[in-house]
Amino acid sequence: MDEPEALAAFAALAQETRLRLLRRFVRAGPEGVSAGAAAEAVDVSPSNVSFHLKELERAGLVRSRRDGRSIIYAADYDAIGELVRFLMEDCCSGRPEICAPGLSPRACAETADG
Repeated sequence: MDEPEALAAFAALAQETRLRLLRRFVRAGPEGVSAGAAAEAVDVSPSNVSFHLKELERAGLVRSRRDGRSIIYAADYDAIGELVRFLMEDCCSGRPEICAPGLSPRACAETADG
């Protein structure tokens, strides 16, 4: 990921509804959720959620697919991983053990439990 891509991703996430949507998609897993269910989950109107979903998709953080009459949105885990790697790339002045707790699988399990 280069700096312009990272800036686009951060700009998309610098808005409460979009951040809440992305977190919802991350929790949903690769199967994703419909736009309507996403709107309900973050308590916004379908037309409002559509605007935010387009911004997240434009930033490359979510992907969509058609399933019958619904559009299903899911987190793009590769893109999110690239964004985290971009942040951590110069991490810790050559001391990766400083960054390790935040990147460990255990941190994900603790977040899911908490």
